[in-house]
Amino acid sequence: DEDEVNARVSPDWAKYRCHIERRGYRLDTVRDVKDHYRHHCSNIEKQGLHVYLSGYHRALARSDEDALCKDVGLRESLFRATRCLDGMKVMVKAVHRDSRELDIVRYLSAPAQQCDPMNHCIPILDLIDAPQDNLCFIVMEEWSANMFPEAPISLGCLMESLRHCIEHITFMHRHRIAHFDISPRNFLTDYNGRYACIDYELSRRIDEVSCPRILYPRGSEIPPETEHGRLSNPFMIDVWALGVLTFRACELAEFRVAELMHLAKSMLHENPDKRPPALSVLKEFQRIQATM
Repeated sequence: DEDEVNARVSPDWAKYRCHIERRGYRLDTVRDVKDHYRHHCSNIEKQGLHVYLSGYHRALARSDEDALCKDVGLRESLFRATRCLDGMKVMVKAVHRDSRELDIVRYLSAPAQQCDPMNHCIPILDLIDAPQDNLCFIVMEEWSANMFPEAPISLGCLMESLRHCIEHITFMHRHRIAHFDISPRNFLTDYNGRYACIDYELSRRIDEVSCPRILYPRGSEIPPETEHGRLSNPFMIDVWALGVLTFRACELAEFRVAELMHLAKSMLHENPDKRPPALSVLKEFQRIQATM
């Protein structure tokens, strides 16, 4: 059943703890959480610390330091972990073995696609199979929780982040994949000038070569043509969302670049047939960036 295999899963993480550890990744325990906040929260005011701890503060009071410690702020399908080899912090995501997300992640992280400089998928470190329960655990690098590590940011940082976003969507469309959930929360940074896309739960391969039309499932941004259950061009849905992302990124960065605003407006045209395809957006963005 397509709905079942593509729905979010809620695994019993304790059941798979040893299985994941045998592959070299340790799911976060109470001890890991205490160590994290001991090293990173000493300069936060007491009132701010309570907010910052979020769902962790109750777990910190537990006496069993080896107990798994789930961040309640994360979806049930996600768990933080550490790579035993070097202490790198990673994120583990559970998906159904037959899900579209796993199929697309496998494709985007294959060697042939990884070498493409326009592919900005979050680095995938491992795929841990659990065939007995029809699950697979995607292990990926844990980057920032936001598109920008802080705000306001420099104009150069804004332009680089948008370039990575536009390049990745152009790359996906070239490979006949629509993302369907483009938003600032699904593009992260590693704090070293790299930006990557996450969350392919809604993404789909589009088989039709000419004039594809689908029923839009759901997503962060809803273009006008998808209302009332109308068939829509999936790639133009992404272009609309990319236009919204461009506006929001400029607002977050506190820059209003006239040329970017004009480009974003063309991506938000009410008539999807009059929006520029992702490749045209990228070429115009490169022209704008070259003049700065």
